[in-house]
Amino acid sequence: MAVAARRRKWEGGGVPSQDGGSLAALSGAMAAEGPRSLFALSAAAVSRSMGALERDVWALPGHLLRGLLPLLSVFRLERAEGAARRAGLSTQPIWRKLWDDVMKTRPPNSENITCWRKKFLETFFSNVLHGVLDISSDWRLNDQHFSPLLHSSPHVSQLTLCNMLQGAVELAAEHNQKVLENLAGSLRILKFQHLLSSDLSIRRSLVLLLHRLIHHGSVSQVSMYSWPVPDTVLLVLILSMSAGFWRSGNALAYHSSPCGLCREEDKAQSQESAPGQAERGCCNEREWSDGENQKGSPGAPKEADMEVNGCRADTHLNPVSSRPRSLSLQNQACEVPCNHTSVEGGSSPPHVSDQLSCHHLLRKTRRRMKSAVGKKRRCLRRNRGPRADPEDLYDFVFTVAREDNSGLLDKNSTTEGENTENWTSSSLGSPCTCHASCKKRGGSAGTFSLKAAHRFRSVSTLELFSIPLTGETCRTLSNLLSSWVSLENLVLSYNGLGANVFCILSGLRALSRRSDCQLRVVRLSDVFSHMPCMDLVRCVLSAFPQLHTLSVSFDLKNQLEGNSPQGIPSCSEAEIPESCLEQLEIRFPREPLHTAFLLPVLKASKSLQQLSLDSATLPCSQELGLLLEALKECNPDLKKLSFHDVNLAEHQKEVLLLLQDPVLQELTFSFCRLFESSTPEFLSEIINAVKRNSTLKSLKLPGNRLGNHRLVALADIFSEDSSSSLCQLDVSSNCIKPDGLLEFTKKLEGHIQQRGGRIQFTHLRLFQNWLDQDAATAQEALRRLQAVCSVVNDSWDSSQAFADYISVM
Repeated sequence: MAVAARRRKWEGGGVPSQDGGSLAALSGAMAAEGPRSLFALSAAAVSRSMGALERDVWALPGHLLRGLLPLLSVFRLERAEGAARRAGLSTQPIWRKLWDDVMKTRPPNSENITCWRKKFLETFFSNVLHGVLDISSDWRLNDQHFSPLLHSSPHVSQLTLCNMLQGAVELAAEHNQKVLENLAGSLRILKFQHLLSSDLSIRRSLVLLLHRLIHHGSVSQVSMYSWPVPDTVLLVLILSMSAGFWRSGNALAYHSSPCGLCREEDKAQSQESAPGQAERGCCNEREWSDGENQKGSPGAPKEADMEVNGCRADTHLNPVSSRPRSLSLQNQACEVPCNHTSVEGGSSPPHVSDQLSCHHLLRKTRRRMKSAVGKKRRCLRRNRGPRADPEDLYDFVFTVAREDNSGLLDKNSTTEGENTENWTSSSLGSPCTCHASCKKRGGSAGTFSLKAAHRFRSVSTLELFSIPLTGETCRTLSNLLSSWVSLENLVLSYNGLGANVFCILSGLRALSRRSDCQLRVVRLSDVFSHMPCMDLVRCVLSAFPQLHTLSVSFDLKNQLEGNSPQGIPSCSEAEIPESCLEQLEIRFPREPLHTAFLLPVLKASKSLQQLSLDSATLPCSQELGLLLEALKECNPDLKKLSFHDVNLAEHQKEVLLLLQDPVLQELTFSFCRLFESSTPEFLSEIINAVKRNSTLKSLKLPGNRLGNHRLVALADIFSEDSSSSLCQLDVSSNCIKPDGLLEFTKKLEGHIQQRGGRIQFTHLRLFQNWLDQDAATAQEALRRLQAVCSVVNDSWDSSQAFADYISVM
């Protein structure tokens, strides 16, 4: 009887189990596996009673813990990491099996995943958030102590929000405050994909999310993808908050309460700045707007000041780009927060003269405040509810695009009595298309004002993929870029910029004049080029010589290119100062590559280490030789050179010279038709050049129709008499069949044996070859190759390349 009682207790009869459903599921899974050993049965019983036995289990020796870990739920397995580490055990195989069992997909780039625990929990979080994973589908997910979003959120460094932003609404909900707090510390990359138009309540949730994750969090990259018809308000909202700007106020109230982090900073700043303000006799809105608030607690006026009026201390500026505001701007920023308009779109607004004294300005401001006090108090009462006034969102969003562009200290005034709809409809001014037109409005497009906004922390990487940018949106982005000093990487891809690229360049030019600017990477790509590629490269470098990486890519040539906006000098004449450029990538839309046009860029880029030329045509047989001479003279430190879709069939001499270069470490000839009209001796010359080159580490030859016989010949690069240091070889898309790969493998094994097993070759890429024609032979070749190096291939249907196969036969 006693034995039976102890057994019932051990198996869960006397100990609270984790969950009835998970217990039954685990028992069913064990029954399906057939008879188990006594140890397995005991381990299963312990796993069902982890709530009471957890501390004792973590003290078990490693050989016992090893058998127990696979039987734990996700909740317990995550908590077991420390104990497993102390016992010298790795949980990676268990998390990988969890991925296979639960996700049932092969993750992209799985060979590069170093932590399957993080990969699983991060993907699990996203799937649960978007409702595509049922936690009851697997017993390991069904634990009564396990809160899916809460317990997986600390492992999320990348998150994608899509469609109607349902994920943002869920994360901003009150019951997920702790989840949002965890994400603020762990999330680094925030992505938006396939967004649709949203209503005000959804935008309010998004504002809260962005404010917490960017302004008070750790997000460093914001990326937006595939938005064919973007909602202007939503797009500008995301861009502005990513840049660290927002007019704080009721829109940032969290369930009728202001942001706690902002409130703490406000209180600290108020205590620091109060003595100085008293000495200057300056007034703030608390003097006339406290009203009912003075009847409450002493802290109420401060909260009302922040929540309603949106006035904040200057310490909320980004520390990298902090700039003191003038007294006039502080007062103007606080004027009539509920019904204010921009200076444009109406009758000529009054401007405050530079010669106005502080005393005169304060008297004028007090008169305006006095007339507006009743209106503000009504606004205060109206905004006490949980919903924000739509103006909190719309006013700021369109102010970004409507700034007068005449500097941070521009003197603009606001008018009263206009509603939000009239204001926003008149706010869409003409797009900023060039530097000269910006000057006509009173300043360069590179300046940025936002008098009613506060500066918070901003992201360092902005990526926009397949999102059409109108002229007004480009002007907004230009304004943001002009003071976005924390920005390090800017990627604009397929945005239909056209002539608006000059507006972006104006913002970059203004940004480059900031001593604290950190921008180092710019990537621009589109379908049509508005100007010749080399002209755009010269424009960008002349505007921003501090860049380290510049990528310019276009698919097609615009027949109307070359018509620069009025007032813009020809970019081909732009003088390029000495630049810091280290990496240059140019994709020509079938334009001729003239070395004479590229030469000024090369001369100005003494530090250039990587050069990539894509889809260019060579106007004459001497052009490639001239380019190589220019590179040797101007860029002696060039380490990586890449040609893609450039016809080199008639340039065998230049190809061999590059393979013999004593400085280049990586060389790429991708789809360059190397062997289209070559002699058999050309392949032998290539092999001998690589064998004698001890500097070259990577050789990429995809899409050159090597075929089986040329692949087998390449194995001689690693022969006993070779001094090559080649580590990586890419032979993707080269009509290679399984028997040819197996012959290459055998020959390579022979060379390695002759060299006593000493070889530096580590990576072989085999994408899009015909390895599916004989699966057994391909598997044998791959198995033997993997004992020598890391092999990366894919499951590709070779029937797609039948026409190519016929041409090679």
